[in-house]
Amino acid sequence: MTAPARPPALSAGGMVSSSHPAASFAGARVLAEGGNAIDATLAMAAVTWLTLPGQCGVGGDAFAIVREPDGRVWTVNGSGFGPDGGTADFYRAKGLSSIPLDGPLSVTVPGAPAALATMHAHGATTALEELWEPAARLAETGLPCSAKTARDVREAFDSIRTDEGLAAVFAARSTAVDVGDRLRQPDLARTIRQLARDPRGFYHGELAERAVTALTAGGAPFSGDEWAAGASVDAEPAITARYGGALVHQTPLPSAGWMMLQQAALCDGVVGSMSWLGAQAIDRMARAARLAFRDRFELCGSDNTGAHDVLAPSRIQSQRDQLESSVADPSAFGVLAGDTTSTVAVDAEGRAVSFIHSLALTFGAKFSIPGTGVVLNNRLGRGAYLLSGHPNEVAPRRKPLHTLNAWIVTDDLNQLLHVGNTPGGDGQVQWNMQLLSHLVDHGLGPHQAVSAPRFTVYPGSDAHVIGEPDELRVEATTAESVRDELRTRGHHVVVQPAYGADGSAQIISRDERGILSGAADPRQEGVAIGVD
Repeated sequence: MTAPARPPALSAGGMVSSSHPAASFAGARVLAEGGNAIDATLAMAAVTWLTLPGQCGVGGDAFAIVREPDGRVWTVNGSGFGPDGGTADFYRAKGLSSIPLDGPLSVTVPGAPAALATMHAHGATTALEELWEPAARLAETGLPCSAKTARDVREAFDSIRTDEGLAAVFAARSTAVDVGDRLRQPDLARTIRQLARDPRGFYHGELAERAVTALTAGGAPFSGDEWAAGASVDAEPAITARYGGALVHQTPLPSAGWMMLQQAALCDGVVGSMSWLGAQAIDRMARAARLAFRDRFELCGSDNTGAHDVLAPSRIQSQRDQLESSVADPSAFGVLAGDTTSTVAVDAEGRAVSFIHSLALTFGAKFSIPGTGVVLNNRLGRGAYLLSGHPNEVAPRRKPLHTLNAWIVTDDLNQLLHVGNTPGGDGQVQWNMQLLSHLVDHGLGPHQAVSAPRFTVYPGSDAHVIGEPDELRVEATTAESVRDELRTRGHHVVVQPAYGADGSAQIISRDERGILSGAADPRQEGVAIGVD
């Protein structure tokens, strides 16, 4: 069953798309005033700190992939280290079998400010003070609370009430904010203006001292040196693989981009010959996802070569043979969704940016830096293990494995075909693979791809869900006959409401005439806007 789709946005010039109208408008305005796609992305990033505060923020992480007009592709990895004193023995001595998901012990050094600084230095044309002042003004005057944010606040309300900074914004009347309430954040407005002058100042001086002091007072073993080291983020090459005659460019480790490329290699030349979203195609992609998550859990850390070994042609062929001869394997790992948001932008010169940033889970650590409005992530609790000898075991100056990833698709001449992404924890690499197949195998437009029925293998390789019962979650827009056949193929099928999966995909495509078409996922309130 084809899910209904809104018509795409069209443009012969530039385009942006995000999960909230205010963020998309901020990016479109920058393009209309002569800025490029990097400028537009930076403007949208700051506005999403306000429109989707449970999903992203200054205290989170960020990844980006950029295609330049000359065809060059580069990436930015904005993820941070855990504390210098954060050995596995430190947590075990506290009687812990896993790192907590809330509070100071769950925090890594935020990578977002450094990533944004690197993006600005590598191609922006507009000063950050100008790009971020609209967001600072919105923080002062207050943006109406969205339905998504209201749900996020209700989900995390008990923890929000215990943090002075969070409570002042989201529980000022001792009750959770509701849709339409103005969310004024004067402390965050000041921080945005301060970082606009020097985003790497987050890692030195007053802001860094406030952060490290608050974290160490809460028992986290930060030294301050790892915080300063977080300022160093360089542009890196993308990792690239072929799918259906196109080139897929992804963000490298500790991003999960390799997992999308692994699934693509396992499905290339196979899924395209199957019925669109039929049981055979879903079965193949779901089992490819399970193999990728099993490899992530068993082999990979952010500072080893496991992911590169996984993509070796001989190993891919072995796994393709396995998929041809086996049925669903419920012992593999799958997905847990998270709170993240993403944007895409293309300018009139053909520059394209896919950008994604996150606090990890809803409102991250539920812990803010006093007086700054900055909520810190819980990426260490979500992404690092307390499994002795594991390549992803928590260790000083080891970044935990990440769920975030962003992608661009080009032809053999590196001409832009598609740029996209989706939030949603470990669902990202699965849903991005589904988007890729919709676009490349079946020729769908962005509006059809983001609206299509979604399926997800569960549970995840996140530290706190390992070993939970296996499920294949499918949205109710998937035909009942397909669900029945998936059950006969060995999947434990769980039906979600129509559009009930997480994620908020964004895609912009470019056709042979140079016309851009774009769409935002109907699962949130985002929009794509063209600028001619």
